[in-house]
Amino acid sequence: MTQAPTAAVLLIGNEVLSGRTKDKNLGFIADYLSALGIDLMEARVIADDENDIVAAVNALRARYTYVFSTGGIGPTHDDITADCMAKAFGVGISHHPEAVEILTAYFKEMGREANEARMRMARVPEGATLINNPVSKAPGFRIGNVFVMAGVPKIMQAMMDALAPQLVTGVVAKSITIEFQGGEGDVAKPLGAIQDLFPTVTIGSYPFESPQGFATNLVLRSRDAGELENAAQTVVTMAEGLRLDGKARGWKRL
Repeated sequence: MTQAPTAAVLLIGNEVLSGRTKDKNLGFIADYLSALGIDLMEARVIADDENDIVAAVNALRARYTYVFSTGGIGPTHDDITADCMAKAFGVGISHHPEAVEILTAYFKEMGREANEARMRMARVPEGATLINNPVSKAPGFRIGNVFVMAGVPKIMQAMMDALAPQLVTGVVAKSITIEFQGGEGDVAKPLGAIQDLFPTVTIGSYPFESPQGFATNLVLRSRDAGELENAAQTVVTMAEGLRLDGKARGWKRL
């Protein structure tokens, strides 16, 4: 089976780390990429620090097919993401003519001055291409395999829709969930043995408290539909055996 494209998410902003802003972007991007058959492998949250941003960008873009960053492309002094991207790629940064045209027209329409601060949002690294922003017009940009988007969720989501056609997609993984009415410790050893039997299937266990007591969701994911089904049947057989042995109250496939 062809190797799936991979991705990392880089959330940039002191406000996320301080807790003032509650991140809503990571979950959205993870769901979005999963639906495209792209495996999200890593996520980082870092401060508005030039050295940290540059180091993170260079590490992630070398390791994964794509990097998606959010935050730090606004008009204020601490919006340094564009400059950091230019430094990471070793290129200059300047006002992009198309971005200048878009923002100038937008601010005129809004009755606002296209001052120096606002026009900072037209600065992009040399060689970058713009990502359309239908919400507030200030564009994001792509440089290499890195997509740079706004931190505001509504704007970021619109940018994801705009950039999606540029992505190489993969086979979408399917999942099966089996609700096991027993503790995670009861199922850990046999579940590990099943995982060894089905290396193309990712198996996770996620405990929760049901009305009947502690229970565990057993979640199986794979791009191979046949192996996924075989693994699920094996897990069901295992869960039924534990029920008969009195180590579980029951199970059901969701």
